[in-house]
Amino acid sequence: MENMETTEKETVLGLQRQFDAAELAADAGRLRALLADDFQSIGPKGYVLDKEQWIGRHAQFQYHALDTSQIDIRMYGDAAIVRNVQSNQATSHGRAVALRVRVSQTWVRQEGSWRLAGIQFSPMADDA
Repeated sequence: MENMETTEKETVLGLQRQFDAAELAADAGRLRALLADDFQSIGPKGYVLDKEQWIGRHAQFQYHALDTSQIDIRMYGDAAIVRNVQSNQATSHGRAVALRVRVSQTWVRQEGSWRLAGIQFSPMADDA
């Protein structure tokens, strides 16, 4: 059972890395394939975006650097919770943005394929 869970964790980790690469490249096609149809994001200030809004935000938002660290993956059958710390530099509506946030992603297996169903960003504590 542990070997199967290790393989599933490696699969989800690979998809999480593909997601980061698609975000960095603003690859709408890859994002569309990775996100569940009912995907929702909760931003660090509480705003909520659905799948199309998330993908569409790249019209005004561009990553210049995106680094993910402290990755922790927990498997729950056909669901996986991925927690990490993300540091990024971006441009949003023409203004430079640099964030360091904690991220929680919920991945679900649907019809044999893993999809990102939700992502939540939380500001880092001052002492973290």
